[in-house]
Amino acid sequence: MPKHHKPLQLFPAQLVQRYKRFLADVVLPTGEAITVHCPNTGSMKNCIYPGSNCWYSTSESLARKYPHTLEIITTPNGDLAGINTSRSNKLVADAICGGIIEELQGYENIRSEVPYGNEKSRIDFLLENADEKCFVEVKNVTLMENKGQGLFPDAVSERGTKHLRELMQMKREGHRAVLLYCVQHTGIEWVEPAEAIDPLYAKTFREAVAAGVEVIAYGAGINPAADKIVLLKKLPVKGTTIA
Repeated sequence: MPKHHKPLQLFPAQLVQRYKRFLADVVLPTGEAITVHCPNTGSMKNCIYPGSNCWYSTSESLARKYPHTLEIITTPNGDLAGINTSRSNKLVADAICGGIIEELQGYENIRSEVPYGNEKSRIDFLLENADEKCFVEVKNVTLMENKGQGLFPDAVSERGTKHLRELMQMKREGHRAVLLYCVQHTGIEWVEPAEAIDPLYAKTFREAVAAGVEVIAYGAGINPAADKIVLLKKLPVKGTTIA
């Protein structure tokens, strides 16, 4: 089973700016300005803008230069987005163990970050029974273009395309292969590949679907006041036979 993780505790702030990709300046309710870690390698398109309300968590690790981590931001249209891409695996693990993700139930063993494939990848989750292996790759979705439309990726993602190739290989070897979109955006109602942003990813996505890779999406409920981000419901994925 995946390792237990400590409960999330969130603190409010106001965003000043994101810069150098992994840093953001925020202002606390007291007026103090601090720098927090921004754990997102994407563009965060349509999510991030100066002056918006945001929330961060704090690590007790003394080894961290920036102990605070940006977790949730308010988008320009008032939705909430969970931008910590490392949190998506925790959300999925909880949802599998809690019975929320119906498609991934009934496995005796769950392992995370297991090396696999020909391109030196690590699968987010390997679900196993005595006679079956299920490889699950998780992607965090925060880009909404038109109302309700969730897109992945939000920037060109060679890594995302590589993972699709790896999943196709696992399917060819006789295993179950699943791409799971973890949607941390309260306004997104469905997900589809971002053809205009990364045509190669979209092309490979279609090839993966044709090869039998399953694609599913689950949307999160985000409640900063209650220190809660949890996967709640299945969302449609356009371009597949699964909805």
